[in-house]
Amino acid sequence: MADVKDPKIAEAYEKIRSNNDDISWLILDYESDKSNTLTLSSTGKGNIEELAKELQPQRASFGYAKIRYENDEHSFREKFVLVIWIGEEVKIMRRAKVSVHLADVKNVLRAYSIEVSASTQSDLKQDDVVTRLRRAGGANYDRSKFD
Repeated sequence: MADVKDPKIAEAYEKIRSNNDDISWLILDYESDKSNTLTLSSTGKGNIEELAKELQPQRASFGYAKIRYENDEHSFREKFVLVIWIGEEVKIMRRAKVSVHLADVKNVLRAYSIEVSASTQSDLKQDDVVTRLRRAGGANYDRSKFD
């Protein structure tokens, strides 16, 4: 079981969900290699590629991001993405625990459209994530951006 009780996590989550703050993403990291406690390690502005720059290959992390994209020339959508990051250099026991801890993380970062599992920064390209959101999002009135 992961400890995600740090009030800073819930506070950052609410800031991302609100329209009153510029923060668009957060990252949760384990306190140490042996710890099951997750802490808010960073927040930021910008798209999911900005979040990806902060992720490290030797760490397992969880990210949450607000993705804004144009629906057509007259409207836009904002969707939320849960990122499960297991860097390429993460040890096997930590890898195994991430899947167990994901349920606890989802209790705090509970509203999102899709989950994105990633192990390299190239797994978190903005265009690729937006394509997945479009496919998951139902009605799409601008067919040129869907195909």
